[in-house]
Amino acid sequence: GAFNGKRAKFFVSRDVHPQNLAVLETRAEGFGIELVVGNPLTDLDFSTKEYSGALLQYPNTFGSVEDYTKLTDAAKANQSLVVVATDLLALTHLKNPAEFGADIAVGSAQRFGVPLMFGGPHAGFIATSEKYHRKLPGRIIGVSKDSRGERALRMAMQTREQHIRRDKATSNICTAQALLANMAASYAIYHGPDGLRKIAARANLFAATLAAGVRSHTKATLVHDHFFDTVEIDLAGSGLSGTDVQRRANAHEINVRVISDSRVSVSFGESAELSDVGKLLYALGATEVVSAAALDALKPAAAKVQASSIPASLQRTSPFLEHRVFNSKHSETELMRYLKSLEDKDLALNTSMISLGSCTMKLNAVAELEPVSWPEFTNVHPFAPEDQTLGYLEMIDTLHKALAEITGFAAVSSQPNSGAQGEYAGLLAIRAFHKANGDHHRNVCLIPVSAHGTNPASAVMAGMKVVVVKSDDSGNIDRVDLEEKAKKHAHELGAFMITYPSTFGVFEEGVKDMCDLIHKHGGQVYMDGANMNAQVGLCNPGGIGADVCHLNLHKTFCIPHGGGGPGVGSIGVAAHLAPYLPGNPVVLTGGEGNHVVKKANLAVSAGPFGSAGILPISWMYIHMLGEQGLVKATSHAILHANYMAKTLEDHYDIVFRGKNGTCAHEFIIDIRPFKAHGIVEEDVAKRLQDFGFHSPTMSWPVVGTLMIEPTESENLAEMNRFCQSMILIRQEIEDVVQGKIAVEDSPLKHAPHTVDVVTANSWDRKYSRTQAAFPAPWHNEGKTKAFWPTVGRVDNVFGDRNLVCSCPPLDSYIEE
Repeated sequence: GAFNGKRAKFFVSRDVHPQNLAVLETRAEGFGIELVVGNPLTDLDFSTKEYSGALLQYPNTFGSVEDYTKLTDAAKANQSLVVVATDLLALTHLKNPAEFGADIAVGSAQRFGVPLMFGGPHAGFIATSEKYHRKLPGRIIGVSKDSRGERALRMAMQTREQHIRRDKATSNICTAQALLANMAASYAIYHGPDGLRKIAARANLFAATLAAGVRSHTKATLVHDHFFDTVEIDLAGSGLSGTDVQRRANAHEINVRVISDSRVSVSFGESAELSDVGKLLYALGATEVVSAAALDALKPAAAKVQASSIPASLQRTSPFLEHRVFNSKHSETELMRYLKSLEDKDLALNTSMISLGSCTMKLNAVAELEPVSWPEFTNVHPFAPEDQTLGYLEMIDTLHKALAEITGFAAVSSQPNSGAQGEYAGLLAIRAFHKANGDHHRNVCLIPVSAHGTNPASAVMAGMKVVVVKSDDSGNIDRVDLEEKAKKHAHELGAFMITYPSTFGVFEEGVKDMCDLIHKHGGQVYMDGANMNAQVGLCNPGGIGADVCHLNLHKTFCIPHGGGGPGVGSIGVAAHLAPYLPGNPVVLTGGEGNHVVKKANLAVSAGPFGSAGILPISWMYIHMLGEQGLVKATSHAILHANYMAKTLEDHYDIVFRGKNGTCAHEFIIDIRPFKAHGIVEEDVAKRLQDFGFHSPTMSWPVVGTLMIEPTESENLAEMNRFCQSMILIRQEIEDVVQGKIAVEDSPLKHAPHTVDVVTANSWDRKYSRTQAAFPAPWHNEGKTKAFWPTVGRVDNVFGDRNLVCSCPPLDSYIEE
C-alpha cells in the first residue's frame, strides 16, 4: 500500500519457504501485483524503480544466513521497502532486521513454546517502524488513561476498520491468534532473554556438530557455511539419494527435508538431543550410528564450526526484551501468579455470560478441549510423510464429511484460519471457477450494505469489484435494488454475498429466490456462515441455494476464540467448486473422495490444513452431540434469544424482527432514543461491568445499538440475571430522562466503578457506593461480587492521539 499501485512489481527471494511463497502468489494475483522470484543477491536491481519492495528470508529456507545490508541500502536509495521474514529464536543471536535496514519484519512465534500441531494454530507477527504504523491492520495495543488519570491499555487505531472503510480497508483480518500470542509471550517471560539465548545456542551447537560430523564421518558436503539451526547437505559423491537418507533416518524415527534427489536439510529445535546427531550422521552415510564417545570427540571441531556459523557482521550485539516483566518471572510459581493476575483482569465465560452478538460465545467443554493437549496431535509436523499422519488425516476427513452433511455441500476445506479467510478462500474458488469456464470478466461482487465489514474487504482481496445493494427499512435486502443490479451487471456478475440469518438477527424471507436470481444471471452465491448457530440441523446453505459458505468453527462448532483467536474458517462448496479449494505446494490437501484438490491450487494459509491442531475440538463437539444434539443446540440458541428479547421488549426497542415478530439466535436493542438525554451505547456497555457482565456487541451492525446473543450454553437463571441488569440500567436511564439526576452525575457516566474508587476515603458522587459497586440484588444476597473492573472509563480520544503515551517511561507501566 505504500506506493498506491504505482509500482506493480514485488521481488520475492527464491529462498523463502515454499508454503509462504504460495500464499504470496495467491494474494498478489488478487491485487494485480506481479511477483518476480529470483536470487536477491544477483537478480534484484532496485535502481530500475520497478519494485515497490522485496521479501527476503533470514535465515533462508535452506538455513543459510546472508547479509542483506547492501540490498536494504539500495532499496532506500530508490524509495523501495524491504520485508524480512525471520525466525524469533534465531534473532536472539542474529542482528535484527531493523539494524541492517529492513522496513518490515514478519514471521511466526511458533518456536516460542507452541507445538507444531500439524501446521497450527500459531501466532504470526508483523513489526515495522512508526512511519508505517497506520498501514498496519489494527490489533495494536496502545496506552491511554482512564477516568482516574491512571494508565490504561486499549485497542488503538480502530481494530475492526472493515466496518468503517469496508472495501477500502487495509486488510480483512478479523479473528487473529491472540491465545497463541499469549502462549509465546509467556514462554519468553519464563525464559527471559538469557534463557532464550541459551536455547538458541544449543540448537546452533547441534547444527554445528552435525556440520562437523558430515565433514569427518560422511562423503557428503555442506552447501553453506553460515547457518543458525539448519544445515543443507549435498549428497553428490556420497552414493546416497535424498530418498535413501530419508529412509535411513526414518529407521531411527527422524524426518529430514528432501530438497531434491541430491540435497537434504536438517533443522534442530529445542527438543533435539545430541544422540539425534549420531543417528543423522548414519542417515547421511556414516557406516553406523555415531556413538556418544565419537560425538564427544567431535566437540572441538563442532565448537570451531559454531564460532564461524554466524558471521561477525551479523552477530547480535543489541539487547532485547528489556522490559522488567521479561526479566523477573523465571520460576513456575512467579509465572503462575503473574498469569493469574492477568486473568483476573478479564471478564471471561468462567465468570458470566458473554452476550456478544455475532460472536457465539458458547461453552467450550473440557471434554472437547482435552485432545488438543495430546502429543499425538501436538507433535506432528505439517509436512511429515503421509504414512505418519494417517490418524490426523482420518480425523480431518471425518470432520469434513460431517460438516459437508451439515451444510449440504459436496466438499470442505479447513485451510482458512478465520471467517474472513474463509470468505477470501470461497471467493477465490468462485473466481477460479469462472476463469476455468472462460468467464474472466465475471468479477463483480454484489454485497448488501448490511453485510459484515470483512465481506467487501475480502472481495477486494480476491480481485473483485464491489457493488453495494441497499437494505429496506426493515433491515432486509432491498429485492428491487438487488434485481436491478443483478441485471445491470449480468455480463460481469461473479458473486453475491449474503448472510443468513441476516446480520440483523432475523431469518430473512425470500433468500432462495435471491439465490435463484443470481444463478439466473450467471453468478455464484457466497453465504457468510457467521450465523450458522441458527441453522445447524434446521436448514442448510446448500439447500437454500448457496454455492459456497464458510463456517466459523470457533463460533458454531465450539473452538475457543475469546480475545481474538485462534479460529478456523472452514469452507463448504458445491461439487462444481470442489476442484478450486485451497491447495498447498508441499502436500496434498484433498481427502478421500475429494482428492480433486491439487498442490498447484491457490493457498490461503501456509499450513495445508490450516490450524489443524484445534480441529479435534469441533470433531468432539459434533460427535458427542450427534444429530439430535446439534438440532437441540440450535433450537435452544434461537429460543434463548427470543426469550430475552421478549423479556426486554417493554424496556428497550427491539430494532429488527422477522415477519412473525421473532428473531433468530440474536437480537438488537436500540439505545439511540436516549442520546438526546446524553446517554449512549457505551454508557450501557460500561455500566454492565458493574453488574458483572461483558457488554454485548456495541454499535454493530447498527450504530447506537447493542446486539445480544446468549447462545444455547446459558441457563434460565443466568439469562434472567442479565435481563434484570439491563432493566435496572434502564431505570437509571429513566432517572436521567426524568431529571432526577443529571446525566454527568449518573452512575452510567462514571461506570465502570473500580475497587479503589468505591473504597476511597472521600465520596462525592450523587449516588451511593452501594449503587455504584453492588447495583444488583444478587450482590446483596451473597455479599460477593464475581468481577471487579480494574480500569475506569478509558479516554479513547487520548488513546487515539497517543499510540504509546510519551509521558511516563515504559518501566512505569509494570505492575508488580
